[in-house]
Amino acid sequence: MDNISFEDFKKLDIRIAEVKDAVEVEGADKLIKLTLEVGELGERVIVSGIKDWYIPESLIGKKIVYLSNLETKKIRGVESQGMLLAPEDNEGNCVLLIPEKDIETGSQVH
Repeated sequence: MDNISFEDFKKLDIRIAEVKDAVEVEGADKLIKLTLEVGELGERVIVSGIKDWYIPESLIGKKIVYLSNLETKKIRGVESQGMLLAPEDNEGNCVLLIPEKDIETGSQVH
């Protein structure tokens, strides 16, 4: 991958969000629709391809790392307003990034 400048990095609005609801996207094998609370940004909806690793109900109440200013995209009829950040390990498993301590929703990640 190409390096980006610090100025480009500063354009990313990465926040802590709490999952308020999570349901399977109808007709999709890997997609979960998540409703998030993002503090001052309010409620947001995203679609994520994490169904192979997470049961939707198990995500409710978790705080995750969320990219809030990603261009909105319609996925399987759902307007996805951002992206959760989750690395993939060497075996191809997805792992959520979760704050180690309780932190207010909407907090910015620097």
